[in-house]
Amino acid sequence: MSETTATTEVTTYDDSLLCVRSLDAGYGDLQILEDVDLDVADGEYVTIVGPNGAGKSTTMKSVFGLTTYMGGHIEFNDEPIHGLRPEEIIHHGIGYVPQSDNVFPSLSVKENLEMGAYVLDTVPDDAMQAVFNRFPILEERQGQKAGTMSGGQQQMLAMGRALMLDPDLLLLDEPSAGLAPDLVDDMFDRIDRINDDGTAILMVEQNAKEALKRCDRSYVLVQGNNRYEEDGDALLNDPEVRKQFLGG
Repeated sequence: MSETTATTEVTTYDDSLLCVRSLDAGYGDLQILEDVDLDVADGEYVTIVGPNGAGKSTTMKSVFGLTTYMGGHIEFNDEPIHGLRPEEIIHHGIGYVPQSDNVFPSLSVKENLEMGAYVLDTVPDDAMQAVFNRFPILEERQGQKAGTMSGGQQQMLAMGRALMLDPDLLLLDEPSAGLAPDLVDDMFDRIDRINDDGTAILMVEQNAKEALKRCDRSYVLVQGNNRYEEDGDALLNDPEVRKQFLGG
């Protein structure tokens, strides 16, 4: 297992913002991903779907430096980032929203948002206001402790915190997890608008049918390997994909 920067030669798409090639990664000595490839273009909306245990979240965590790097290449904006720590990757223009434990419950809404800009000397007022404009409920409740908010509000807060540095790419791990059914569409609508405003999205989502409807392109992972890559609509309408991964 190597902890050093890989020298793998990478063939990128001309417009790739994020380029992952032949990625091997896992946790400690446990390898989860083997030879995974993935691209996200500037402003693109890409999802990763697949069965439980397929390595979806591990792929996303690997992009953000949260797993054990074992080989391959991760490039962002034409610069290698594999082997970097999350606090270094943030500076490259990537924001990350974990699936769970994604707010500081004892801190206020405003303090949580300020934590999203902790790498800066001062918190930009325009960044805070941009988040409030996108999520008005956060401005209304900026003094409220995050732990007392509803699940949907906490998810908005987690996304708002990740947007404080205006990233080029936003990583979302299961954003609809734990939300009441009537809030799921609203959450996806908000993600659509973030993407419409120019932020590229890479999302892991168990609600595969809805994710495929919304995204530009999708990858299906199975047992830590690439299985399919296609436009969202094409995968949604592929009989084999529907049978194996979408319940028919």
